[in-house]
Amino acid sequence: MEFATLPDRRAAQDPYGPALADSTTSLANTEMLDGVRAVARRLDGLGIGAGDVVALKLNNRIDFVVLLFAAWRLGATVTPVNPSLTAGEVARQVEDSGARLLILEDDDATVSTSEVPVLLVGEIYQAEGADPAPCSDPAALALLIYTSGTTGVPKGVMLDHANLDAMTAMGSEALELGHNDRCLLILPLFHVNGIVVSILTPLLVGASVVIADRFNPNTFFETIERERPTFFSAVATIYSMLAALPEEVQPDTSSVRFAVCGAAPASAELLTRFQRRFGFPLVEGYGLSEGTCASTINPVSGIRKAGTVGRPFPGQELRILDGEGNEVAPGEDGEVVVRGPNVMRGYLGRPADTAAVIVDGWLRTGDIGHVDADGYLTLVGRSKEMIIRGGENIYPKEIEDVLASDPSVLEAAVIGVPDETWGEIVVAFVQARPGQTVDPKALEARCAANLSGYKRPKRIHVVEALPKNAVGKLDKRSLRDIQVAGVAGTRS
Repeated sequence: MEFATLPDRRAAQDPYGPALADSTTSLANTEMLDGVRAVARRLDGLGIGAGDVVALKLNNRIDFVVLLFAAWRLGATVTPVNPSLTAGEVARQVEDSGARLLILEDDDATVSTSEVPVLLVGEIYQAEGADPAPCSDPAALALLIYTSGTTGVPKGVMLDHANLDAMTAMGSEALELGHNDRCLLILPLFHVNGIVVSILTPLLVGASVVIADRFNPNTFFETIERERPTFFSAVATIYSMLAALPEEVQPDTSSVRFAVCGAAPASAELLTRFQRRFGFPLVEGYGLSEGTCASTINPVSGIRKAGTVGRPFPGQELRILDGEGNEVAPGEDGEVVVRGPNVMRGYLGRPADTAAVIVDGWLRTGDIGHVDADGYLTLVGRSKEMIIRGGENIYPKEIEDVLASDPSVLEAAVIGVPDETWGEIVVAFVQARPGQTVDPKALEARCAANLSGYKRPKRIHVVEALPKNAVGKLDKRSLRDIQVAGVAGTRS
């Protein structure tokens, strides 16, 4: 159980070395340990102990990280809550998780709607008494991460300390991290990527972390130049926005060794264009919350194949299965399944859902892809997003990549729409790059040159912005609602 005592080990090894920083505070290792001990005493005084769940509805800040370590020190579980959720949504997560305490920002109005005890973040360090002994059970539940809910009601993904220990060990090896690294956190801490890739993994190897303010493409590289990180992790949307900055933006990125791209696939064209412009590679990976964040990654050193999401992390296995559960040959599409010590314990209180996705130890991802002869995985779509037109299977990502290759397009999303003749037809939504105008006729010509006839969009909608969920993934459910309601300015 690495993380219950990680602050102690860091303080012993490098007392005055940097640990955490945000826009208002900077902590050395001994200061982080002092904070963790104080907050652990505070939680202990409120009756929080082994097996209890603490809900954190906080913005990205140092106190979030301190609370993580303090809760784990007591053997308690943390469930991060998206700060943008409504009061009703917060109440559902708190109730479903069985949280015994909800910790909020000092000015959070959720105080008046919660049915569990509430502690404001400004009060977490007010504690007296002896330090509780750190918990040492690797089977203790560490995180309850709630899925984004784009395919149904959010479910609590149960990740124990053994999951975190395994994933962070895999991540530090695959990303070649060491104590001289410095990570810039820009993804939300209510998501497993932010916690595992940008906090736990660098802290585990003795590196430091800077927690950035809310992402703004116009000021992001100022942060890079000021904080001098060696790596960061983000989603494809963020890289698209940065790549669309005016050409006169030429920042000093010499400190950055690489950046991780995850959560949703990026086009090969975006990866290549970004590296050519800013001088450091985007290392694309793939994973699910159910797999403690990541299952494949392109290497930091070695052959990176743009358009793929890399090879399995050390210690994980990956297979591609057909509809009957048989493994298919390289190059053939099928469902991606993974196995390893990073696979979740299950969904909280949902044994049937758990049994449906974990079969004989293999996590059924619901994603469709294929591996090449070298074992690199290419994703082609979600099984639930597959479009069936006249009996032909169509995966949206192939079409989205073609549309996104147009210089005027920032992002593209493709869905299937019911049709009396064909069963389903392909409908596309595109968002223009800043300062650009999308020409639907040019997109139609691009599709005609690159896609078989049955794959070409029947309609192309140009929209101001594509809807996203809280972790930056395209919200295709909202696109279907938009399609039903009708969109002005579309072209068939």
